Amino acid sequence: MSAPSMAATLAASLPAPSAVPVPAAPTYEAIPPSMSTAIDVEAEIPLTCVQLDALVVSKIIQHSQDAPAASAHGLLLGLDLEGTLEVSNSFPLPNHTSDDDEKVSKSLVRYQTSMLRSLREVQGDDNVVGFYQATSLGAFYSQSLIDTQAIHQERLRHGGVVVVHDLSQTARGTASFRAFKLTPSFMDIYKKSNFSASSLVHRRLTFSSILEEVPLRIRTNPLLSSFLHGLAAPSATSPYTSAHLGSPATSAIPPSYSVLDLGNSGLARNLEHVAESIDNYRTEEGNVAYASRQIAREKLRLETHLAKRREENAQRVSQGLNPLPEEDVSRTFKIPPEPSRLESLLLLGQLDAYAKTLESTAGLGLAKMYAAKAGHTT
Repeated sequence: MSAPSMAATLAASLPAPSAVPVPAAPTYEAIPPSMSTAIDVEAEIPLTCVQLDALVVSKIIQHSQDAPAASAHGLLLGLDLEGTLEVSNSFPLPNHTSDDDEKVSKSLVRYQTSMLRSLREVQGDDNVVGFYQATSLGAFYSQSLIDTQAIHQERLRHGGVVVVHDLSQTARGTASFRAFKLTPSFMDIYKKSNFSASSLVHRRLTFSSILEEVPLRIRTNPLLSSFLHGLAAPSATSPYTSAHLGSPATSAIPPSYSVLDLGNSGLARNLEHVAESIDNYRTEEGNVAYASRQIAREKLRLETHLAKRREENAQRVSQGLNPLPEEDVSRTFKIPPEPSRLESLLLLGQLDAYAKTLESTAGLGLAKMYAAKAGHTT
């Protein structure tokens, strides 16, 4: 039998390692709801500005161009610090065309949960601070946008915002991004689901007071700024040469002459949207008027029945009989609730947005035509 090695001998002579006790997992007491607002001090700071990262801007523009007919929408991720909502990332949400709303909502919840879990695994920002919505011709008032923003303002810290991206402005060379949130007066009515005419008059609520705009700025890092500067700088090796202009050196981005276009091809489509909005508003007002007439007719029937019942009770009392109860009248006559005016407000908001876009586009087109005429005559 061979002698044991030196390492084995030393190992046998050492004392056996003692078992290290496993520390118990720390336990934390839940913060009472009454103390949560006192601990979260920044939640009391009002939101004053929304800061979009350049990466988020490029993602929204790319998604809006790929999605069909201004249907692009997605979630915004970031942090809110000292009154500034810093949006550092975003991801698009799928656009479902199915008629089954329950299946669509469940699918969106699963997709959103999966995306947030994946971002959390790679140490990415997974804090939802709002959502973005693509639109065209500045018209973004819709029931789905209002409902989504109302849910966010009830559940998210600082309420969250909705960032609206106008595709028509981007097509003309101006990237348009605006941030909005629902006003407190509208949220109060929305929670009560009371959009009657009297409630709107009492609150002085119009389509212009549904949303309030939050100042928005775009933040670019030095690397992106240098990259854009390099694209705009003239280069003799650029594939986009303009030798016919006598200048072989040009930038990496081809020049755009869309601002010199005198055609107003978008005016016809804009006018069509204005006419369609007016027709929709007239149809909605007709529905509201019909419902109001139904309510007035039912109230007249109820008052007539009550008058007859009072006369009959007066005769019974004079004859020494017990009067008939009036509680069963409300069971016989079902007066429908007053119609909601929310759809009318949203349609007026759409019409106002189309009209403002038409005004700006037509004004710019007239200025170009007068400038072209002046240059032609000289």
